[in-house]
Amino acid sequence: MSRTIILLFLSNIFMTFAWYAHLRDLRDKPLWIAILVSWGIAFFEYCLQVPANRAGYGTLNLAQLKITQEIITLTVFAIFSVAYMREALTWNYLGAGLCMVGAAWFMFRG
Repeated sequence: MSRTIILLFLSNIFMTFAWYAHLRDLRDKPLWIAILVSWGIAFFEYCLQVPANRAGYGTLNLAQLKITQEIITLTVFAIFSVAYMREALTWNYLGAGLCMVGAAWFMFRG
């Protein structure tokens, strides 16, 4: 299970950069360059995401695996927003996080 969590965190870091870093770093470049750079980054995300899902499936059911990934995604995104994009962390993040905790409770309860 810890292998799954670690791989999911790493894959989400790559994917968050693939999806959003171009908004800061490649804003003045043509769109096709941003797309190619994002695809290049996303390749490494998939190299981690696929093994994470294979390792986790069986220990977790599919819904539990997905909600775990979503919680990790929100966590990575919040850190990325503040640390990399220099955006303020708002109460909306807390609200979304609490909703995810509720979703996790439903997925993991007996």
